[in-house]
Amino acid sequence: MSNQNIESKVEDLLKPIIQNLGYILYDVQYIKEGKDFYLRITIDKPEGISIEDCETVNGAINEPLDEIDCIKESYFLEVSSPGLERVLRKEWHFEKQIGNKIQIKLFKSIEKKKELEGILKSFNDEYLELEIEDKIMEIERKDVAMAKTVCDVF
Repeated sequence: MSNQNIESKVEDLLKPIIQNLGYILYDVQYIKEGKDFYLRITIDKPEGISIEDCETVNGAINEPLDEIDCIKESYFLEVSSPGLERVLRKEWHFEKQIGNKIQIKLFKSIEKKKELEGILKSFNDEYLELEIEDKIMEIERKDVAMAKTVCDVF
């Protein structure tokens, strides 16, 4: 089973459990780092996430994850908050950020830059439109290695 299929199956299983606890399932990632595998469950709620929230969700999802047994390798389960600067992977992540500043990292340079920051104006399956210094740039989504929100605190 591919990592994407595992993520999708885990998300389908956990979404109702996490919602019933009063949280939002922000993201599910199954990745290999070095020799270890990680199942990362990211949760959210309007007032933010505490360590106790992570412990509550962890306790509620352990048994259901063991029951579906869709991950053959040993893995580490991590439950966390998306943080202030959130990775944007899903369509609804991008939808919530229209009109806000985001940062993207590119696989290949555009105008000699591999990182761009600007206001997300729109997006579709093929392109992101960013307003950068009063100029609209259309960036192909296939060229985007990573996108995240930007938190300007100062």
